[in-house]
Amino acid sequence: MSENDIAPAALWDTVDALWAWLEAGQPHGGREGLLLRVLKLSEEVGEVAQAVIGATGQNPRKGTTHTWDDVRSELCDVAVTALVALRTLTPDAHEVFTRHLEAVARRSLAPAAPEAP
Repeated sequence: MSENDIAPAALWDTVDALWAWLEAGQPHGGREGLLLRVLKLSEEVGEVAQAVIGATGQNPRKGTTHTWDDVRSELCDVAVTALVALRTLTPDAHEVFTRHLEAVARRSLAPAAPEAP
């Protein structure tokens, strides 16, 4: 599958498919499974940090161990993991995410009020 195989319109179909695949092989269900799915996000964020440290050579003992392509890949893993975790919380993940993104855009991209003289 190439990067162009998943068009934006199919994003949520792919998230649903990944969620179903994970659910089918999940060793822990219920509340514990949900918590572990959300905890996976912390693991992925840690991998981003590790890649940044490795790309910048911040560990003198190890030197440069990663590339910025590695960082980009890890950030994508964070995004996918977050979307699957959201899908785990609600079958309406697409709508929940879209509403939230619209709210963030409204408050962040709204024209700034003119400053008072």
